Amino acid sequence: MKKQTFTLSSNDLEGQATNDQVLHDCGFGCKGNNISPHLLWENPPTETKSFALTIYDEDAPTGSGWWHWLIFDIDKNTSELRSRAGDVKSGIAPTGSIQSVTDFGSAGYGGPCPPVGDGIHKYTATVYALKIDKLGLDDTANPALVGFYLEQNVIQKASLVFYYER
Repeated sequence: MKKQTFTLSSNDLEGQATNDQVLHDCGFGCKGNNISPHLLWENPPTETKSFALTIYDEDAPTGSGWWHWLIFDIDKNTSELRSRAGDVKSGIAPTGSIQSVTDFGSAGYGGPCPPVGDGIHKYTATVYALKIDKLGLDDTANPALVGFYLEQNVIQKASLVFYYER
């Protein structure tokens, strides 16, 4: 029998970002809908006390990548983020969760929008099973600080990779 492991999947992502996930123009020239994807995780470690999720572009030409979404303090009984949960104003994100500042300078989801001609960019969505209930951060926490707290408290993580180029 195959052992069940902590996994992350999506009803919206199938290897490539679609126009639904791509950033809506905010000065970078993209014309997408900026809808955060549905994400579902299964088989978390039994000792999990909360979850966090990030989306990161390691190929961004910044020297440090680009953080597209950081959401944490997700209750341990939650197993998915619905599509559009990254729109802070929508109220779709799980109650009590916090969406902090991305590299776009605002909280919530910001979709892919690599520079024209920069090649294929790899976007990694990662769910973190954490050993604490709350990170102790708020929605002004920058990605480096959130990442530090996540790495200090992670039990296991699972990732899903998708790509986009323009």
